[in-house]
Amino acid sequence: MEFETVIGLEAHVQLSTRSKIFCGSSTEFGAEPNEHVDPVTLGLPGSLPVLNRKVVEFAIMLGLATSCEIRRFNRFARKHYFYPDLPKGYQISQFDEPICERGKVVILLNDVHRTIGIKRIHMEEDAGKNIHDSRTSSSLVDLNRAGVPLLEIVSEPDIRSPAEAAAYLRSLRQLVRFLGVSDGNMDEGSLRCDANISLRPMGERKLGTRTEIKNINSFKFVERGLEYEVARQLSVLKSGGTILQETLTFDSVSGATRSLRSKEEAADYRYFPDPDLPPVTVEESWIEEVRARMPKLPQDAKKELVEAMGLTDYDAEVLTAERAFLDYFDAVYAVCKNARGACNWVTSELFGFLNKNNLDITASPIKPEDLGKLVQLVDTEVISGKMAKSVFEEMFATGTAPETIVQAKGLRQITGDEEILSAVRGVFEENAEQLAAYLGGNDRLHGFFVGKVMKTTGGNANPKKVNELILQEAKSRKESK
Repeated sequence: MEFETVIGLEAHVQLSTRSKIFCGSSTEFGAEPNEHVDPVTLGLPGSLPVLNRKVVEFAIMLGLATSCEIRRFNRFARKHYFYPDLPKGYQISQFDEPICERGKVVILLNDVHRTIGIKRIHMEEDAGKNIHDSRTSSSLVDLNRAGVPLLEIVSEPDIRSPAEAAAYLRSLRQLVRFLGVSDGNMDEGSLRCDANISLRPMGERKLGTRTEIKNINSFKFVERGLEYEVARQLSVLKSGGTILQETLTFDSVSGATRSLRSKEEAADYRYFPDPDLPPVTVEESWIEEVRARMPKLPQDAKKELVEAMGLTDYDAEVLTAERAFLDYFDAVYAVCKNARGACNWVTSELFGFLNKNNLDITASPIKPEDLGKLVQLVDTEVISGKMAKSVFEEMFATGTAPETIVQAKGLRQITGDEEILSAVRGVFEENAEQLAAYLGGNDRLHGFFVGKVMKTTGGNANPKKVNELILQEAKSRKESK
C-alpha cells in the first residue's frame, strides 16, 4: 500500500517589541538569567496583565500579509499546564477566538508554487527556559523569556513533504522579517516550530494518527526530523503496527526522534477565557491604519522587479530574500536609474565583498547612494567597468565616495575620438609588420592592437571606442592603398 505524507506546522514567532506582552519588562536577548522579571512575569498574587498594543498591531499586520480574516472581536484564554518555567501554572494564549483565521502562504520549491493554508494566527506569551546542568545533576529556571510576546501561526495540514515544510518555514521567516515584526533568528529562539505529521493511504481523506515533534529551531532540523519520522511511521504501518499519538523530540546528533510524552488534546489544557483581560476589539480604522504602514511584501516586490524593471526571476528571488537587500537595491536604483546595473553591482560585487568580510548588508562600508553614483559613472562613460572595480575596492575599504576617488586618482576615461585615434595611429606606426598582416586579413591581430592602445593610454581609453576606431582606421588605410 502506498502512503501519503500529511504535515502541519505550528510556528512560534517572537515579536520585536521592546517590552513583554502583558508587562513592561524588557525582551532584550542575552541578559543575565532572571534579569528581566517583575510581579506579572513571576505570577505574583495581585499582579494584573495589561496588553501591549504593539503586539496586536503586529498580529494584524501578519494577518493582512497572509490574507487572513481579522477577527473584529477576539479574546485571551488560559491554557493550563504545569512546568517549572511557567510561574502562573497557565499560559495566556488564545483558543476559540484567535485574532486571525483562514489565510495562506505561497511557497516556491523546485520552481513550483504551492499554496499552504493558514488555519489561525493567535497571540500568546512565551514560557521561561529550563536549563539542565549535567555537572550538578540539577535544573535551573531562567524567566527572562517568560511573557515575551509570540504569534503562533498554525498551518492547515497541506504540506506533503519535509522539503515543503522547510520551504514553508523559510517563506514565513522571510515574511516576518520583511514586515519587521520579528528578527526570525532561529538560533536565538525567535522562530521555532512544532511539526505535526501523519501518514494515510493514498486516496484516503481521513487523517491518520499524528505525532508531534516539538521545538525545532532550524530549517535543516525540520527537514531531517520529518524525514526520520516519515520513515519510522512508514516502517510501523507496513509491518502492520499502530502509530501512537505522542509528542516527540528530535535529537540532532543521532538524527532520530524519541518520545517525550503522550500527545495532549485541547481538553487536557482546560482552556477558559482569562478573567483578567478584557476582549480585544479591532476597529476597521485600526486595520486600515496598520495596512497603510505596511512595507512592500516579497511577492509584490518580486513582481515589480521582473515586470517593471526587467530583472530575471532569479535576481528577484535574491534581492527579496531579505528586506535589507531590497531596501539597499532600491536606494542604489533611485540614484542610477539602471536596474540591471544596480542588481549586478549589489548581488555580485557587494555581496561577494560582504561575504568575504563576514559583514551584514546593514554594516556595508559602501552607502547605497554611493554605489548608485558608481553605476552612473560607468553608464555615462566617465570611467570604464575595469576602473569601476578598482574604485569599488577602495570604496569598500575606506567608505569614500566614488567621484572623490576618481578625481584623486585621475581615473577619468578617455572618450574623445581625436585622442584615441591619435593613440591608434601611433600603435599602427610602431607595429608595421603586425599592421600589414592585420590589413591582409589576419583578424586575430585585432585584439593585439586593442591591448597596445589600452596600454598606451594607461588603460583609460573607452574600450568600445578603441575597438571602433581601430576598425575605422584600418578600413581607411585599406581603401587608400
